[in-house]
Amino acid sequence: MTVDYTALYIGGAWTAPSSDRRIEAFSASTEELLGSVPAATETDVDAAVAAARAAFDDPRGWSTWAPERRAEVLDRFAAELAGRSDEIARRVSSQNGMPIRFAKVVEGGVPGAMLRYYADLVRTHPEFEVRPSLVVGSTEVRRDPIGVVGAIVPWNFPQTLAFFKLAPALAAGCTVVMKPSSETVLDAMMIAEAAAAAELPAGVLNIVPGAGRTAGAHLVAHPGVDKIAFTGSTDAGRSIAETCGRLLRPVTLELGGKSAAIILDDADLATTLQGLFAVSLMNQGQSCYICTRILAPRGRYSEIVDGLSDLVRTLRIGDPLDRSTVIGPLATARQRDIVESYIAKGLAEGGRITVGGSRPAGFDRGWYVEPTVFADVSNDATIAREEIFGPVLSVIPFDDDEDALHMANDSAYGLGGTVWTTDLERGAALARRVQTGSIGVNGYTMDHGAPFGGVKDSGLGRELGPEGLSAYQQYKSVYLPRSS
Repeated sequence: MTVDYTALYIGGAWTAPSSDRRIEAFSASTEELLGSVPAATETDVDAAVAAARAAFDDPRGWSTWAPERRAEVLDRFAAELAGRSDEIARRVSSQNGMPIRFAKVVEGGVPGAMLRYYADLVRTHPEFEVRPSLVVGSTEVRRDPIGVVGAIVPWNFPQTLAFFKLAPALAAGCTVVMKPSSETVLDAMMIAEAAAAAELPAGVLNIVPGAGRTAGAHLVAHPGVDKIAFTGSTDAGRSIAETCGRLLRPVTLELGGKSAAIILDDADLATTLQGLFAVSLMNQGQSCYICTRILAPRGRYSEIVDGLSDLVRTLRIGDPLDRSTVIGPLATARQRDIVESYIAKGLAEGGRITVGGSRPAGFDRGWYVEPTVFADVSNDATIAREEIFGPVLSVIPFDDDEDALHMANDSAYGLGGTVWTTDLERGAALARRVQTGSIGVNGYTMDHGAPFGGVKDSGLGRELGPEGLSAYQQYKSVYLPRSS
């Protein structure tokens, strides 16, 4: 049975769409139809922005509420999502192929955690501070909500990345128009259901799924929007940045990556291999921060290639809804085609496949590609420089720590990364010199209380932590005279 929605969530109500166009969602593993939702047009985006604008500008509305009052609503929102977490995880896994064992933890758990974190943060985060003036009197420095936010969310971690934006924006007092990816629309509608059940005020959150880029482009350029928050490809991010730059509109961009895992010569290989899966192949490599460049010391190169290849051979490929599955299908047929084209490029440029490289046997349906390891790859190979967004790893030899650092930094991207060593002081010292927005030593566990984002082609601005809240606030100085 398919799940089909007939209305859009706009202005706190389920609203009839302006056209009969629809977005169909398909199973990444069976290619069968899962359901459909209305495709929002520019008219629907206009209605959503108008609702968000009215809610923000209301002199007694969301933006003027005391932080504690907003926090109570966010806590209710988190509770409503928690009650739907299993079904949300199932819908994500069915649509984009994320193994359910990960989806339950990440897609089912992170949204509520984000809402609770920012609810607690605004309870203690002062809306303003009074500073002694350097001239005369004092200055009240205010942190006011920035306004109406257009949030554009990708398909790889659709719930998690939605709430990287929604939670701080709502906590700050902003109102939001969210455009989910057309590949993951069924779980997005459950956000609307949870928002309605939590009694978010009308217009505070509006959800407009759009087919193609028309709805998103209209949202980005809309005169009623005050800020854009986007996660997606670097090419799309450049286009959005151009529009926002022309409009002098604030924008947060979390874009692509080609991160390096630097395995130092003293690393314990067994421990390193245990941790490499999570930082390189989780979600079939469809993660922006993951380490798809494995930098290995030349003296241990063969040992590391063999160990990594043996690890990859053990990864169970299967139905993403099966809890024993570690590698599911890619999210779309187009993404599978892209990954396969990069595998062909890697071979054409002299790379050697040690494991994988094909579609797995026995999977006649679904968008599956075997996890693939390339050896004999240089850091200037196409597969070592361009984001593949799939389960393809390149093992690249280096001579010493300085050579590894040079290779790690010789990239257009800078989002994630790892260093693997038995000497934590040595590893941390090297990690500090890598040009990236985040990096881990002997692992990579994203800290939701610390800023996350990229440098270079990996984006602008930061999400998460108190810095993520500040991204949805604007500062205002109120100059006060000296009291008599």
